[in-house]
Amino acid sequence: MFFETRGSVITNKDLSQITWLRVGGPADFFFKPADSKDLIDFLKVLPNDINIFPIGMGSNLIIRDGGIRGVVIRLGSGFKNISFDNNKVIAGASALDAHVAVRAADHGLDLTFLRTIPGSIGGAVRMNAGCYGSYVADCFISAKVITRSGELFEISSNDIRFSYRQCDLPQDCIILEATFEAQFGNPAALHLKMKNQLAKRDETQPTKERTAGSTFRNPSGFSSTGEKDDLHDLKAWRLIDDAGMRGATYGGAKISEKHSNFLINTGNATADELEILGEQVRKSVFQKSKVKLEWEVIRIGETNP
Repeated sequence: MFFETRGSVITNKDLSQITWLRVGGPADFFFKPADSKDLIDFLKVLPNDINIFPIGMGSNLIIRDGGIRGVVIRLGSGFKNISFDNNKVIAGASALDAHVAVRAADHGLDLTFLRTIPGSIGGAVRMNAGCYGSYVADCFISAKVITRSGELFEISSNDIRFSYRQCDLPQDCIILEATFEAQFGNPAALHLKMKNQLAKRDETQPTKERTAGSTFRNPSGFSSTGEKDDLHDLKAWRLIDDAGMRGATYGGAKISEKHSNFLINTGNATADELEILGEQVRKSVFQKSKVKLEWEVIRIGETNP
C-alpha cells in the first residue's frame, strides 16, 4: 500500500460481503484503521488524487457491480466506545445504533428511536436517521470528525445543517464520534418501549430478507410517526402501491410484498438489477402520481462495462 499502518489494508476487497444487500464489486483498497491516529497518519500521506469512501455497516448502501476505485475506509472495534456524562451519550462512529439505544436505556436515557434503525452511529449522523417522529438532529450536540487531509476537529450543532435524511457534512469527511443529549426516563419503561417498537417493525417490514432499509425518501419530507393519525398521502410505500409496483421483480431483485418501500435481494441479484428495478419504480410512480421519488439508499461505485 502507500505506507505501513497499524490497521489492516486489503487490496481488491470484495465489497459484496459487507453490505446488507450482499451485492457490489471490489474496492481497490480497503482500510480498517486501528484508531484515530492511525487514520490521521494514513490520510496525511494519501495522494490527493485517490478518492476515499467512508463506509459503515453497509445497511443503507448499494455498491455497484464494477466496485470502487479508491480507498474504502471502515472504522472497526476501535471506534465502538459508548460512554455517559449525566444526560449526554457519547458514542463512537462504529457503535451500532441499536446498542447505543439499549445502553442508554440501561442508564435511564431515552434514545429509543435508534433501536430499530439499522447501521452505526456515523451513518446515523450523516443521514440524520430517524423514526417515530424523532431524528438525530433533535438530540445531536457535537461530533469529532477527520477531514480528507487528515485534520481532526470538533463540530457542534451550529456547524452542521440537518435536513430530512441528510446533512451538509462533506462526503469525504469521516465521523469518529458523536455526542447526544437525551431525556431521562425509567429504564424499564424505555426497554418496554423498544420492545414494542421492534414488534411493530417486525410485523410491518421484511426484516428477515436481504434489504437496505427504506429504499426511497418519503416525499412528505418526514418519516412515519407510527401513530394511528399518521398521514399516508405522500408516503413512498403508498405511491408505490398506487403505481402497482408492490411485488414487482427484475432478475433477482424484488419489491417487498410486505412493505413496498423495501428492495429485496431474493438470493442472486446483482447491484445493477436492484438499481434498475428501483428506477422502474420511480418511473411508474411518476407516471401515475407525477411525484419524483428520491433514493434514500446510497448508491456508489462503477457499473460493469
